[in-house]
Amino acid sequence: MDGLSIIIALIIGLVAGWLAGQFVKGGGFGLIGDIIVGIIGAVIAGWLLPRIGIVIGGGMLGSIINATIGAVVLLVIVGLIRRG
Repeated sequence: MDGLSIIIALIIGLVAGWLAGQFVKGGGFGLIGDIIVGIIGAVIAGWLLPRIGIVIGGGMLGSIINATIGAVVLLVIVGLIRRG
């Protein structure tokens, strides 16, 4: 990955993590927390969504949507584990 790709991945992770925090928790997790949640969410979505037959287009918007879905899944699972 070159420098621009890393910056784009960080921006996508930040936006996706923040959005997921808004949907699940009601707030963000701070800059670093949002980036980490978003990037892990992107990995989860990249693995999970094709297996259940969901393909969302490419580009930056598609990446943000995918990462947000994965981040929401991550936060829901973490929330269930913490409660249980």
